[in-house]
Amino acid sequence: MTALEPSPTPIAGDRQERTARVAAAFRDGLREIRCMGSERLLRHAVSMSHLHVMSMLEQHGEMTMNELAETLDVSLSNTTGLVDRMTERGFVERVRVADDRRIVLVRITDAGCQVLAEVDILRDELLAKVLGRLDDAALERLERSLGDIRGAVMDVLGSEAAFDWHQHLHQHSHAHGHAPGGASTPAAAAH
Repeated sequence: MTALEPSPTPIAGDRQERTARVAAAFRDGLREIRCMGSERLLRHAVSMSHLHVMSMLEQHGEMTMNELAETLDVSLSNTTGLVDRMTERGFVERVRVADDRRIVLVRITDAGCQVLAEVDILRDELLAKVLGRLDDAALERLERSLGDIRGAVMDVLGSEAAFDWHQHLHQHSHAHGHAPGGASTPAAAAH
């Protein structure tokens, strides 16, 4: 091959294999970071399930038990048990809707928000330690690659059902008069 000839394009199998290796390495790295963080959380009696629920409630606002069960993809009875334990620990609370007392919403508490803030600090410290082991060139490559990944994620979310599901959660939050993050919308305040 001369310098003027185009380089051969990789065959589809090579790309699939590389994609599978990168995905596996990415999952392994995230799993290790999550595992290291989980050990710290368990010392504070916070399970990964608790963390997941609190994060969803912080991001999407109050949710009914059915919405929470659907989002977690677990049964209503499992969700009820999880919320019971989280309520006992003060991470979430149940709130009845004033104009329809049959509807019970689950809301993150100030204590739950504090746990999430502490988790963010732990994650930041852990990530700083991990990233601190990379030299400047590796850190720059990682920064570019993560920007590329974020762009690809946004492309996928913009074109697939995942985006619809994200919108579905926001619509439910707003339909109940709650903005993401648990804040009430002006419409809810008027009720």
